[in-house]
Amino acid sequence: MCHITDPIDRALLDDWQRNFPITDRPFLNIAEELGQSESNVIARLKRMRTSGRITRVGATVAPGTASASTLAAVAAPEDQVEEIAALIGAEPGVNHNYQREDDWNLWFVATGPDRAHVDATLARIGARTGLRVLDLPLVRPFNVDLGFRMGAATPRVPARRETDVSALRPGDTDLLQALTSGLQLVSNPYATLAEELNRDTGDVMARIRAMQAAGIIARLGVIVRHRALGWSSNAMVVWDLPSDAIAAAGPALAACPGITLCYERRPVPGIWPYRLYSMIHARSRSEAEEVLGRASTLPELAGAPHKVLFSTRCFKQTGALIKPKEKAA
Repeated sequence: MCHITDPIDRALLDDWQRNFPITDRPFLNIAEELGQSESNVIARLKRMRTSGRITRVGATVAPGTASASTLAAVAAPEDQVEEIAALIGAEPGVNHNYQREDDWNLWFVATGPDRAHVDATLARIGARTGLRVLDLPLVRPFNVDLGFRMGAATPRVPARRETDVSALRPGDTDLLQALTSGLQLVSNPYATLAEELNRDTGDVMARIRAMQAAGIIARLGVIVRHRALGWSSNAMVVWDLPSDAIAAAGPALAACPGITLCYERRPVPGIWPYRLYSMIHARSRSEAEEVLGRASTLPELAGAPHKVLFSTRCFKQTGALIKPKEKAA
């Protein structure tokens, strides 16, 4: 169970992971709903960021909209795991880097402004580690809007949102990169952001609203560190299904209680046959196994071979790289 006993902290974490106000003084809006002062809300969020309970107040961007990304893995020798994880994590485009229980034991997400940037990142990692890199690009998402409810037995499963990339305008990638890094925890964060980008505050807020409405911004709000909040058992479960079965199996699996992420990825013939991926974030290994047990009984997954990869260490977890570092806001 989450170790947040203060009711105001719990409300900040539970109720503001998405639908964060896009107003001149968003923390004041939140404070008024909670019966608190604006300064108290900001102080609490700063404290939780410092303690590692949250990473930022900002945005997550829907994959394949404003940038490119892929899931990748290497099979690192056990006595070189930390060294190789450090080489992988040193790449600015790598925003998640986990060790998991499998021969393919280091799993990471490579992001960048386009596929060529991602390919270059994977090539450098392969060259520097001397290892084959599995490249497992996204085919289609079924649920990629990860969030955690502190007061619920299982995380909420939001309805899938369609995305409209035609809504992107010049300058939006600078704005998205800043939002994935996080808003300043000040009374007027959007005005501060506009000043940093040398833009008009009203325009910045209008663009954020437009990209949120278009599904490009998947979630705007408090981004929590699930391990620090009690969700310490993290398992990736991969399912070996024929491509024509994914359309039915994906939505069914995404709707299963306890499944926090679900998506289809391209397999690697002869090496990694799995197409359907699901994540389980639970408070114990036994709880995660209970979720898997329920998922395994779904008719759409009947008899499907699968593999369970529990994570053992998190080496890196940051926002995605949308623009090259030298150009990022």
